[in-house]
Amino acid sequence: MGDYATRLAPAGRSSGDRVKRRVVGLLTGALGAVFVIMLLIVIEWALEIADYVLALHLDQYGIISHEVRGLPGIFAAPFLHAGFAHLMANTVPLAILGFLAALRGVGRFAAASLIVIVVSGLGVWFFSPPGLTVGASGLVFGYFGYVVTRGLFDRHLLDIVLGVVVAALYYSLIEGVLPGQPGISWQGHLFGLIGGVLAAWTLRRRRRREIA
Repeated sequence: MGDYATRLAPAGRSSGDRVKRRVVGLLTGALGAVFVIMLLIVIEWALEIADYVLALHLDQYGIISHEVRGLPGIFAAPFLHAGFAHLMANTVPLAILGFLAALRGVGRFAAASLIVIVVSGLGVWFFSPPGLTVGASGLVFGYFGYVVTRGLFDRHLLDIVLGVVVAALYYSLIEGVLPGQPGISWQGHLFGLIGGVLAAWTLRRRRRREIA
């Protein structure tokens, strides 16, 4: 009896420790997500305010389709906007979806963001008609695709539920990947979404095999 009771006690403590670690991990992830998204939003607004007040004409550094000189704009375009109305339209979904995308860690979020930026930017550069493209909407669609599919690739129940909720609330975003809206880069939206799904698959957590 004594030996049996002795074996039960560590198991109970171990289970409690796991729950505690998960709670602490979630809180830490949430705080990190809040910080990184606030920083991102501040950068977006600071650049737009500086562009307006100082007449810097920063939009010229966006993606210029089919031109080699427009390739560096792939990394600049998500932080530039065609006026405050454009920025305001992107700010709320960027904050919400970005926060949810960053919950699993800032490092993983940074890697996902880079994948989305590159895939979305290249899609715009290759497939958009000649012209200039700026805006964070590629990131918005990328984070949407990332959050919706992350749980499926990770096989994580909480992320699956979160993905279903996000898909239900933001399903109307899918309309943005269809051509036909004047002045809207559906290419950036479509390839941003593809980039988000690709990021979720690339960054999925691989389960270690247990050896009996």
